[in-house]
Formats: sequence, structure tokens, C-alpha cells
Amino acid sequence: MPALIDTHCHLDDDRFRKDLRDVLQRAASAGVVHMMTIGVDLATSRAAVDLAERHPQISAVVGIQPNHASEAKPEDRAAIEALAENPRVAAIGETGLDRYWDRAPFELQVEYFRWHLALARRIGKPVVIHNRDAGTDVVQVLREDFAANGPVPGIMHSFSASEAVARDCLALGMHISFAGMVTYKNAKELAAIAKWIPEDRLLVETDSPYLSPEPVRGKRNEPANVLRTALFLATLRGVTQAELSIQTTRNALALLNLPVSEAKPD
Repeated sequence: MPALIDTHCHLDDDRFRKDLRDVLQRAASAGVVHMMTIGVDLATSRAAVDLAERHPQISAVVGIQPNHASEAKPEDRAAIEALAENPRVAAIGETGLDRYWDRAPFELQVEYFRWHLALARRIGKPVVIHNRDAGTDVVQVLREDFAANGPVPGIMHSFSASEAVARDCLALGMHISFAGMVTYKNAKELAAIAKWIPEDRLLVETDSPYLSPEPVRGKRNEPANVLRTALFLATLRGVTQAELSIQTTRNALALLNLPVSEAKPD
């Protein structure tokens, strides 16, 4: 079975506490050879690093998600910067902007977004970007950062914005990652975008335990289900599942600087 990489999941979530070993085994059985577990604050970033250090098929992403910016303490930034240097950390985030939830002042979200971009550039690791109802704002920050400092590689995670935002993000050097929502019957516009994303910028993810794809929508999501999203995208794009898996895995390995030897289950 062609290898797959789940570029975004939250394996520290309490919903995986009792059966994580089984979750990892099911992922391996589905061909998922590597998973990126994501921090949303200092505590979950530390948990992500701990998981990555205990399981070779997991890498960590550390950062402060925009909705958690108000909760962060002044010393949390320095702690995240120290974690980011760990070799088991493959990217910075998730960062970005969110206008859907009213959990942090928007100006503070922008400040934290810019800090994450600077950190990613300084240590030479990609950035993982969250966007909810703030696509135009995300593009504006990325454009300003690009104009001042040049490109920083990154992932637009669980993409759900407009075609215009997708094209702008591609022009700024981003990869586009799709989660289970692209499989939903009411996501025709999103599927239309997924159909034309350049093959060398395409990634797949679960965002588990959230966003389970069809036909398991409504149940706890887990990394094994990235295969369902990959199958959907392959059919949508008119390629085989093997071709889609090989291309997205190649993209993830190159972007995240993961040695192929590490992308194997334990």
C-alpha cells in the first residue's frame, strides 16, 4: 500500500488517551507512515514533543494557536522557541488568524502570527497556518511578511477558504492541505478548488479527532482516515490512489525535511 503522511492531527487529545497504541496501529495498517501532531498552546506543544520522542512515526509541531493567544503567559514564547529547536519538531504552529471564534483580540492574533513566521524563518522550519473566516487577513499578513523578508515555507492546514485565497497562498509559496471536510456533500466549492491545486503543493491531513471524512463523519477522527480523504481526492483529480499517495507523501517529506527512513511505523 502506498505510504501516506497525515500532516495535521492532535494525538495528545484526551479522546486518544485510552487507545493511542491501537490508533497508531490502525494508521500503520492504512498505510500512514508518519503523522504530525500539533500543539495549540505551551502544554499541548510539550505533549506533542513528548509523543514525537516516544514514537518514531510521529513528529511534533509547536506553537500557540490564535484562539489561545489571550491565554498565553509572557514566558510562553520563550518556552515555545526552546521547544522549536528540538529535532523532533518539524514545523511551527499552528498559528494564523480566526474571526469565527471570539476568544482573542484580532490584533493580538496578528502579533502572534507574525512572531510565529519570524520564528519559523529563524530556525529554518515550515509554518502551519490556521484560518477560519479570515482568509483575506491571512493573505495580507503573509504578503507583508513576504515583502519584508522573502518567502517562508508553510502549510495552509485544513483548507476551507475561497479560490482567490488559495491562489494567493500558492503565489506566496504555501502548500494546501485538505482534511475530511473536502469529502462532504455540501463542500462542492472546496472540492472544486482541490481538483486544480498543483500536484507539488498538495497535502492531506485528518485534523483528528475532528473533521472525520465521509462515510465516518460524526465519529471520532483518527490518522487512519487520511486514506479516505486521499481516495476522495484521487477520484476527484482523476488519478489513482497510489499516484495521489506517492505525490502527497513526496511533498510532505520534502517540505518537512523528514528523512524517508523515519517515515516508518514502529
